[in-house]
Amino acid sequence: MNIIEIENLSHYFADGTCGLENINLTIEEGTFVVIAGQNGSGKTTLLKHLNGLLLPTTGTVRLAGVPVSENLVKARQMVGMVFQDPDSQIVGETVCDDVAFGPENLCLDRSEVKRRVYRTLKVVGLLDFEDQKPHLLSGGEKRRLAIAGILAMEPKVLVFDEPFSSLDYPGVKQVLKQIISLHRSGHTILAAAHDLEKVIAHADRLVIMKDGKVVKDETPSQLLGELEAFGIREPCASRLGMEVQSWLN
Repeated sequence: MNIIEIENLSHYFADGTCGLENINLTIEEGTFVVIAGQNGSGKTTLLKHLNGLLLPTTGTVRLAGVPVSENLVKARQMVGMVFQDPDSQIVGETVCDDVAFGPENLCLDRSEVKRRVYRTLKVVGLLDFEDQKPHLLSGGEKRRLAIAGILAMEPKVLVFDEPFSSLDYPGVKQVLKQIISLHRSGHTILAAAHDLEKVIAHADRLVIMKDGKVVKDETPSQLLGELEAFGIREPCASRLGMEVQSWLN
C-alpha cells in the first residue's frame, strides 16, 4: 500500500524562486527511503510538504489517499518531522514536559498523555532523564528527545532532516540505532541527507534530487556509483569496491 503519493508537485517561493519542479513519487508503507542531494537541492522543501508545513503551488500530496491540504491536523499527526536542529523542537521545562506537549495539544486525557510519555521515553532510552532540563542533554540525547516528542503523537511516518548533523560518533550511533529500531517496528522512514556514509546501508530506496527535481530513484546499490556526478560523496567502502556496512556493526 502506498502511504504517500506525490503527484506533479511544484513549489514556488514568494520571491518567485522555484523550490520544487514537477515531483512525482510514491512511498510504500513500511519502507526506508533516503533522499539525497547537495544543499539547496530541494530535500527539506519536499519534506515540508508531507505534513503541510508548506503547501504546493501546483500538484497534490496525499497521505493514505487523502490530500494533505484537506486536513492539516491529521497530516501532522500522521507524519512526524524531526528537524536538523533539535533545539528548535524542544519546548518543555523538563524532558517529561517536552514529550507531553504534543499529546496535551491533542486534548487527550491525563492518563493517556502519561502513558504516551512513559512509552516513548522508554523507546528512546531517556526514561532516567524525565526530570532533566533539556538544555543539559548532549547533542545525541536532544535528537532522541525530539524523536520522543514526535513519537508521542503516534505517527505512521517519521521524517528526518539531516539526522546526524553536528553529532559526534557516539551521538550518531545513538540516533542511527533509534531510527533503525523505529523502522523495524513498522514505521515508514524518510531521511534527507547529503552525507550517505552513515545511513545508506539500511535504506530500501535512494532518491536523488538536484535543482528541485528528482533525477534518480532506485535501490541504493544501483546508484552508489553515480553519486559523485550529482555532487554527493560516495561512501568509502563503495569507492573501494566493497559492500557498504552499517555503522552499528
